Amino acid sequence: MNWYEKLKQYFPVEEMKSKQHMELLLKEKGDVYYKDEGPHHVLMYAEFPTFLFIDYVYVSTESRGQGIGHKLIEKLKKKNKPIILEVEPYDYQDSDSTKRLRFYQREGFKHAVSIGYTRKSLATDEANSLEILYWSPTGENEEEIYEQMKRMYEDIHTYKDEEIYGKSYQPVDEVLTYDGDREATDIFDVLDKQQEEKNK
Repeated sequence: MNWYEKLKQYFPVEEMKSKQHMELLLKEKGDVYYKDEGPHHVLMYAEFPTFLFIDYVYVSTESRGQGIGHKLIEKLKKKNKPIILEVEPYDYQDSDSTKRLRFYQREGFKHAVSIGYTRKSLATDEANSLEILYWSPTGENEEEIYEQMKRMYEDIHTYKDEEIYGKSYQPVDEVLTYDGDREATDIFDVLDKQQEEKNK
């Protein structure tokens, strides 16, 4: 199974870029967009001068628990830049969702509660809301993370969208919002409360 098939099996259709999109990014934005691939993992990420964005990370089921995910994140942390990624809203009934969030929590990521992020999938034509997690070695605030997310959205997610998909993604200001008073609960607080309930 090639790297794209592995990602496609693991990620929901509304979150997947087309193979053409990803190959174009690797070819035409090879100074920014990278693929790190091994027998048991695929990591797609973008490196900008001031931050990193994890687009997709996949670790095969049979090799989970061997520290592969940790090593991949450690490698990125050594670049000493903030790391940003998108996750689906927490679903306590989905054990994968819990494991994924626990992993990022252990790695020191925070939930950017002030950032709202909803974009329409070109594959399903449905609005898809995601949460933004970030790790920062230099204490970036959420407003700075928001500015970096906007840049990534325009440079990576919507790269040549019309040429590739025959239609465009929404403009960045429709997709990303910043609100210091946004009424959202920290995803990791919810996770911890669930754990406390279980332990009672």
